[in-house]
Amino acid sequence: MAEITAGMVKELREATGLGMMECKKALTEANGDFKAAEELLRIKSGAKASKAASRVAAEGVVSIFVSPDGKTGAMVEVNCETDFMAKNDGFISFARDVAQAVAKNNPADVTALSASALATGGSVEDTRKTLVMKLGENISVRRFVRYSTAGKLAAYSHGSKIGVLLDYTGGNETLGKDLAMHIAASKPICVSKDQVAKELLDQERKIYSAQAAESGKPANIIEKMVDGRIAKYLAEVTLLGQPFVKDPDTMVEKLLAAQGAQVKAFQMFVVGEGIEKVVVDYAAEVAAAAKV
Repeated sequence: MAEITAGMVKELREATGLGMMECKKALTEANGDFKAAEELLRIKSGAKASKAASRVAAEGVVSIFVSPDGKTGAMVEVNCETDFMAKNDGFISFARDVAQAVAKNNPADVTALSASALATGGSVEDTRKTLVMKLGENISVRRFVRYSTAGKLAAYSHGSKIGVLLDYTGGNETLGKDLAMHIAASKPICVSKDQVAKELLDQERKIYSAQAAESGKPANIIEKMVDGRIAKYLAEVTLLGQPFVKDPDTMVEKLLAAQGAQVKAFQMFVVGEGIEKVVVDYAAEVAAAAKV
């Protein structure tokens, strides 16, 4: 039996929003497997989804650049070790320059981006190394997205931790900004339900089926219950299916139709999303060292 530590329980509580005892019991049943315990809690509690994606697990900034004509834009996430460094002017300027380099050079991936030239001179990688030596922290360019469109681009930044880049047609500039802000607030995963990955739907259906089975209802009723939950889930995670954040009585799909607009694509970055930060228990280290 794996040891269930207080840290493991705390992490699961943060991920699910459920009670300490529930989390500890789930971890015990799952023999310490975090993902299995999280899924078990979702089945037993009926929780909608994990809150883990909203946790900031690493520091840094999201920086966005849009060309003057509004046709080309790029968004990058650049990471560092501490929040203090994320507020450094040199670090922020580097992230801004990298976003501009992505828009101008259209690199295939992060490796290609590293060799790209910055408008300020030198390559991304050489400038990164110089900044590491100067500031004393590890710095990395984690990911980027670039859009080039015949339509319009809109961008929204919530501080420097959340960024949204939106490619759309029709409507006006205000609509674009409002939609980008809506995406940052409501966090859809794609534009429409036909874009939701089959693997994700299969996982949700598995969880809903396990939840419905506990009701003891006949199989045909359970199937209808699951289909209803899936339909609700698709509405919650797709941009077109969500109520507009500035007017909850209006669905985004109807808002777009009323203005003759269409969203072609969008991307949202949250600093540190999906990165596990290593938490060092220095008191435990000292105590362990004292026993040697």
